[in-house]
Amino acid sequence: MDESGNRAGILLMIAAMAVFTLSDTLAKWFVESYPVWQVVGLRSVAALFVLGLILLRQRGALRLSFGGRPGLQALRLLFVMAEIWCFFWSVRFLPLGDVFMFYAASPLFLTAFSALILREKVGLQRWSAVTVGLIGVIVVFPPSSEAVTLPALVALLGSMSLAMMLILTRMMREASGLDLLVLQTLIVGIVGIGSFAVAWTPPTLIDTSAMFVMGLLATGAHFMMNKSVSIAPSSVVAPFQYTSIVWAFILGYLVWSDVPSWRDIFGVAIIVAAGLFVLYREWRLGVNRKRIARTTE
Repeated sequence: MDESGNRAGILLMIAAMAVFTLSDTLAKWFVESYPVWQVVGLRSVAALFVLGLILLRQRGALRLSFGGRPGLQALRLLFVMAEIWCFFWSVRFLPLGDVFMFYAASPLFLTAFSALILREKVGLQRWSAVTVGLIGVIVVFPPSSEAVTLPALVALLGSMSLAMMLILTRMMREASGLDLLVLQTLIVGIVGIGSFAVAWTPPTLIDTSAMFVMGLLATGAHFMMNKSVSIAPSSVVAPFQYTSIVWAFILGYLVWSDVPSWRDIFGVAIIVAAGLFVLYREWRLGVNRKRIARTTE
């Protein structure tokens, strides 16, 4: 991938984390009052409505094309559902900060899987950036007394599932990102709606509307994240998943007037520095490649 693809992938990942943070905040609010799969089902209904309109506008029909590889498709869907269930379930029992901390391990898993599965070249500098970013997250969110529990292990499993979902997305670059998103939303929606017969709590009109908004946010974030790993190496964009912590602070200040402590600011500075290091490294590599290209002409 060229430098412009890397830069675009980084910007898309940053935007995806901002939208995901807002969606996750709403999720934490709703799963305390409603069954997990009810929230997921209503969220999916809204997402499918919008995705259907996009398909009709682009193709004139509700037609999907995945470029074959049904085995990878099925495996990716399993990881999608596992990640969603792990997040929604663990966030019911853990502080949101602890869940963010465990999900912050996802870039490490993503970098490792990129090297082991995709055979991408991951140098010491990228490993260092991801590790430093994780240290920054731990500074911001030190583990509470509830960190070593079954919900914590489930959250960690969710972070692994997220990393595997992104790896499989990159392995299926020939497939349309829109088609992948429609399929995963459809399957998750079917499971969620099917659960209504087992567990259903009548929602208010305001809550229903907010769950629909959450679905729209999650859809946009998934699309940007899938696009990010399809146009840039996974190990390049992985450190920028940590920016969700930065967005969490911004959202907390704007909505609840929460002012971060100096420890929080220090941790966020570490996170931002790790991401900027990757961005600077990619820029320097681009400059060097252009210099070499000019000298060989």
